[in-house]
Amino acid sequence: MQPFKFKQFSIHHNNTGMKVGTDGVLLGAWISIREGNILDIGTGTGLIAIMLAQRSKKTLIDALEVEDEAYKQAKENIAACNWKNRISTHHIPVQNFKPTTKYDLIISNPPFFLASTKAPNEERNTARHTDSLSFDDLIASVIRLLNSDGIFSLILPINEAELFTDLATTQHLFLNKKCVIKPNPTKSAKRVLMEFSFSKTDIVSEELTIETATRHQYTKEYISLTQDFYLKF
Repeated sequence: MQPFKFKQFSIHHNNTGMKVGTDGVLLGAWISIREGNILDIGTGTGLIAIMLAQRSKKTLIDALEVEDEAYKQAKENIAACNWKNRISTHHIPVQNFKPTTKYDLIISNPPFFLASTKAPNEERNTARHTDSLSFDDLIASVIRLLNSDGIFSLILPINEAELFTDLATTQHLFLNKKCVIKPNPTKSAKRVLMEFSFSKTDIVSEELTIETATRHQYTKEYISLTQDFYLKF
C-alpha cells in the first residue's frame, strides 16, 4: 500500500487497523490550536499529532497508542516528519499513562462502536470499538490529565456524540463548541467535531458540508479548512 501523501508529510498506514480518513483530517484541521503541551490519545498512524505539529510553532506533543503495529507505524511516520523532535510516542494505554505535567490541549479520534459486529482483524477492532477505551475511561483520563483552563477535542458519530456529551457533563466536563459534519447537501449529518472544557459556556454551533451536490466537488468551506494539508487543494 502506498503512503497517503499530504503537502508537508506522508502517512504510511499499511499496518494499522484504521487507515487515513476524513475524520482524522477534519479533527486535526478544526482543533483550536494552543501553544503548550498536547496529548493525542490513540494516535493510530500519528496523523493528528503530525498535523498539530505542523500547525504550531513550538508545541510539544505526546502521542499514545496501545495497539502494537499502529504504535510502530506511528513511530515510523513521526520519525520521517519535519517536526519529529516535538512529538514523543508512548506505547501505553491512557489509563496507565502518568506524565509529570498536565496538558493544555487533549485530542482523540477515539474508538466509537459500542455494540456492532466486529471485524475479523483484531487491530481494526481495537481502533474502532470501545472495548479497550470506554467513554467513561476516556472522560476520566481527560479530567485527570487536562489543565484547569485546557481544551479537549474529539470527533464522533451523531448518536455517540450525544451519549458522550451527556456522560461528560455529569463529570463537569462541558461542551463549548461543536461542528456538525454533512457528507453533502442531500445527506444527513454523520459526524460531530466537539470541544470541551471545565468551563460551562454557551455552545458555539457550526455546520460543515464536505461535498457539493456534485460527487468529488468540494465546498469552499471544506477546502478552506483542509487546504494546508491535502495535495488536491
